Amino acid sequence: MISTVHLVYFSPTGTTRKISEAIVQGLGAETIVRCDLTRSACESVLKDGVAVIGIPVYVGRVPELCLNRLQAITAKRIPAVLVAVYGNREFEDALVELQDLTVDKGFNVIAAGAFIGEHSFSTPAHPIAAGRPHAEDLKGAVEFGKQVAAKIERGDFRPPEITGNRPYKERRHFEVMTPQTDSERCTLCERCAAACPAGAIAVTESVATKADHCILCCACVKACEAKARFFTHPWVEKVRLMLQENCSTPKTPEIFI
Repeated sequence: MISTVHLVYFSPTGTTRKISEAIVQGLGAETIVRCDLTRSACESVLKDGVAVIGIPVYVGRVPELCLNRLQAITAKRIPAVLVAVYGNREFEDALVELQDLTVDKGFNVIAAGAFIGEHSFSTPAHPIAAGRPHAEDLKGAVEFGKQVAAKIERGDFRPPEITGNRPYKERRHFEVMTPQTDSERCTLCERCAAACPAGAIAVTESVATKADHCILCCACVKACEAKARFFTHPWVEKVRLMLQENCSTPKTPEIFI
């Protein structure tokens, strides 16, 4: 029995959190210690137990904001399970990038998995992996956790061979842009501001967004119950159509153990 699992995740729209929680369920730990990096860093030194570290994939890499927040966490050679969640395109170099960072921070990576989550640009009109992770995805994540627990029980702490490239693919930097707000629908409820991992949104008598802070995660869009938040920038619309046309066949998780 694993005594403690440190659940570390960055999950603006909740998909990475759901997958990571399912893996932890499969591990069957007695105690779960959460470190949610979505809106702030958690400075800590992990000395015992097992870590499950979950991140979303942004254009084949770990998001820069997430990387910055992970810098505050170090470990004393405890086993780590790495989780990358991507929107049914490709996870590319995200897992090896996360592996390099966590090993540098003192973790012993013993397993990793790439899972599917609804793409942040997905809309009802242009669905991209809509509704994922679904029940079968979560069931598979639980089973993965059980496989990792069995590996630990055997005393096997060898690192797996993880798919990806070194050097990593060049990080893309996009035009400064941000979702918009329909002032007639907006109720000034502040859910968008609460959801934003970058602290880019302020709500007073209207909604103001610092475009140069926006990481294009669309957490604000998905959090808005009034449907007043939307993203219709021409580049985003072009990407939506491309993903819908070329990435519509549902992918299955890949695990490395």
